[in-house]
Amino acid sequence: MAQSEDDKKKRAAAAQVKPPRRRVDRPRLPKRVKRKPAARAQTAAAGDDAKLRPAAAIVPPQSVAGRALTLVVAIMSFLACLTVGAVSVVWDAADAWQNDLVREITIQIRPTEGVDMLREIDKAVALAQEFPGIESVRALSDAETKALLEPWLGEGLQLDGLPVPRLIQITIADPALLNLPQLSAQISQTVVGASVDDHSVWTSRLSAMAGAVVVGGFAIMVLVMGSMVLSVVFATQAAMAGNKDVVSVLHFVGAEDSFIAREFQRHFLMLGLKGGVSGGVAAIFCFLVLDMLTRQGSGQAGSDQLSALFGTVSVSLPGYLGVFAVVFLVAILTALTSGLAVKAHLAKVD
Repeated sequence: MAQSEDDKKKRAAAAQVKPPRRRVDRPRLPKRVKRKPAARAQTAAAGDDAKLRPAAAIVPPQSVAGRALTLVVAIMSFLACLTVGAVSVVWDAADAWQNDLVREITIQIRPTEGVDMLREIDKAVALAQEFPGIESVRALSDAETKALLEPWLGEGLQLDGLPVPRLIQITIADPALLNLPQLSAQISQTVVGASVDDHSVWTSRLSAMAGAVVVGGFAIMVLVMGSMVLSVVFATQAAMAGNKDVVSVLHFVGAEDSFIAREFQRHFLMLGLKGGVSGGVAAIFCFLVLDMLTRQGSGQAGSDQLSALFGTVSVSLPGYLGVFAVVFLVAILTALTSGLAVKAHLAKVD
């Protein structure tokens, strides 16, 4: 009985001792951070865009076609900028010519038998000086007249034996004050064999030439920009064909056409900027080199001929502003053209 009581006591003591529990390591959860309603809305919008935006760019940023198109855009931009510079040079030269012609007229006195030429010259000079708006009146000397005729008749001319007209050069201070028709009428009536040349024929021809150059320049720019647009269209179609699966999946899962078009527009906008800036910088470099060469080559035959026609061959400020405008136009055209091409392609898919 005593043993049984001891066994009972041992069992009771063992029952009171609890077995150790097995420890299980559980991952700790991060504390929940309270977000503001605006932050939650931004996160939700970013999540929606992330669902639609692919992990990789739709259009590869660097590809052989992209580099080739960048070179094409750069060449087109260079040609367009050169056209703008040439139009600017010709327009400035024509404007300078017109200003010179407007402020100068000439009285021509043809030799007549039995008439004293010197007396008629003095009479014409005195009559012209009486009109308002005239700055100076000067009769060309025999030496100056010979110098004008030497390129055609050679050296050693004797004006006494030739019926050479004499010229009187009139410089106009204010063309608005001068009554040119009245001057012409009085010179013709008073001076024997005299006539007034106001260079109106040359002025009209210069205006027509300058207008033709401007129209031709714009036509060349339209052709260059049209060629560039066609190149961008073909490049966009090639990019669409190379990423046809990705574009089709994005289109059928619900991505809007504007989203896909923006991806292409972003790519071609950067491409157009690179090509346009490269072409514009090359054109500006050519302008500066041409200006430097014409200045340093003064005294040479070719440089003197250019200076005689166009003055100092240098592009003015409007020409450089036109270069920046061409670069901006090239970038915008490439982006818009690619976007329209993508939307047209997606419309056919529907």
